Amino acid sequence: FLQSHPDVMVIAVGDPKLLNEAIKRCNAEMLNRFQIIGASEIVLMDDPIEVALRRKKDSSMRVAIEQVQQGKADAVVSAGNTGAVLSTATILLGRIKGVSRPTIGTFLPTQSGKPVLLLDVGANIEGRPRFLYEFAIMGSIYSKQVLGNESPKIGLLNIGEEEGKGTENIIQTFQLLKNSTLNFQGNVEGRDVLLGTSDVVVCDGFVGNIVLKFAESMLGLLKAKIASHAQKGFFQKLAVMLMLPTLKHILKDFDYQEYGGVPLLGVNGVVIIGHGKSSPLAIQNMLIRAVEVYNKKINVSIESALQISAEHHSNDIN
Repeated sequence: FLQSHPDVMVIAVGDPKLLNEAIKRCNAEMLNRFQIIGASEIVLMDDPIEVALRRKKDSSMRVAIEQVQQGKADAVVSAGNTGAVLSTATILLGRIKGVSRPTIGTFLPTQSGKPVLLLDVGANIEGRPRFLYEFAIMGSIYSKQVLGNESPKIGLLNIGEEEGKGTENIIQTFQLLKNSTLNFQGNVEGRDVLLGTSDVVVCDGFVGNIVLKFAESMLGLLKAKIASHAQKGFFQKLAVMLMLPTLKHILKDFDYQEYGGVPLLGVNGVVIIGHGKSSPLAIQNMLIRAVEVYNKKINVSIESALQISAEHHSNDIN
């Protein structure tokens, strides 16, 4: 990563002894590209959010986010407790002007070959029309400026394609999106998410988290089915071995490491959140994603888009 990004300096936050040992394994020419900042506490994956916010004020997570708050860093990446990252970043960095609630998205593979951005996936259980509408705006900007989709297609996750389907919140959200300047494709059902007909799919965090966890489980099921088939006999095992290169290529699209991390959209700073089991490859891709989001000034575009939207829909958004 550092070799391909000569202007980037990495600030590593945590136990100085452990960090020094890890950094020493790097190429000697890269050692001066690191800065170490000590932190005496760690936010555990099962720590309640209030513990991260109120008790562990010298945690590596908080200290890292403070670097962005204080202007000493341009972005922060973390593979820690997602809820704690969300809450700490929102409180320390604040929200972009016009954002009601920050949102976390995730990338899912599709039949079209392009990933779909699904949001929200757990940051906001409540799905008020205003929140979902803002998620669509932020997701559209991210999809266009980072993923390169010129006119991102927006889908609203629902139980049917018809305009009048769904809860009252979903029906109201549909009207907001329909009357917006976004490339709104209408309602999409669960079966449509992985087709790739939408670049961004919007839903509340309750539904989105269920979809995400279900999608993650499919990879394990597929691997188990392949292994089970191989155990049925010699010819079945041979067939699996012959298909192994193709299977690895297909399964690569399901690998979270390829996407690195997901953006926390709506906070006044660049925050990339990674999987708790992030590998070195995943961390590298998180850093690459952070540089992209910072360089393309995603937050500036979000603020501008929300300001324009507010002027046009001041009486319509709840």
